[in-house]
Amino acid sequence: MIDAAIKALQQMFSPPFRSVLIKSVLLALVMIVLIGVGLHKGLSWLTQSGSVWAEGSLGAGAHSPLSWIVWIVSIATSLGIIVGGVFLMPAVTAFVGSFFVDEIAEQVERVYYPQDPLGTALPVMRGAVEGLKIALISVAVYIVALPFVFFAGLGLFILFFASAYLLSREYFELAAMRFLPPAEAKAFRKANQTSVFTAGLLIAAFVSIPVVNLATPLFAMAFMVHMNKKLSQRALIAARR
Repeated sequence: MIDAAIKALQQMFSPPFRSVLIKSVLLALVMIVLIGVGLHKGLSWLTQSGSVWAEGSLGAGAHSPLSWIVWIVSIATSLGIIVGGVFLMPAVTAFVGSFFVDEIAEQVERVYYPQDPLGTALPVMRGAVEGLKIALISVAVYIVALPFVFFAGLGLFILFFASAYLLSREYFELAAMRFLPPAEAKAFRKANQTSVFTAGLLIAAFVSIPVVNLATPLFAMAFMVHMNKKLSQRALIAARR
């Protein structure tokens, strides 16, 4: 397992991986900006509309206090969108990165397993659905864990172990589906769930590093391609006995 992680980290510095990383991060930044602009305009419109309604209900004397409230709310909204963008960046990168996971997997297979046949790329729609699942899972984990952060850091443990389980499951199945139908890939993952979850702890550690976690799709996919190969070989040897 450690060997698989080291190989994944080493290959991340190769030109093909750097190219994918640049593309995925740039696309993620564009998505974050578009989401932020859309949210800002929508919330600003709601704030202004609410101010007009409140002034109409309370009278002209409330204009000055309401102006201050609108100003404060606008600043809070802007700061909230910026902070939210920072937290959403890994999730958005995971979604965008899903469009490149097959490219990553193929690079790993060509470099480390040239004697084996290459896997079959997932259909674009299937890859998008899986990427959306990973992004939504990431957001859900953050939302659930956030309230617990204030209880002796309990949220950090929830976030770490939930990320380990959920992300390892998704990326392992993505790697397995290059060679197996979806149902068989899920069954293969369940048959090796202990090994997959343990590997997921390394992915969770990677995700916990700010800025570096933007490369999570690359590391996680490359890592799980190696894990899939190792566990497949182990299952083949066991079947021959």
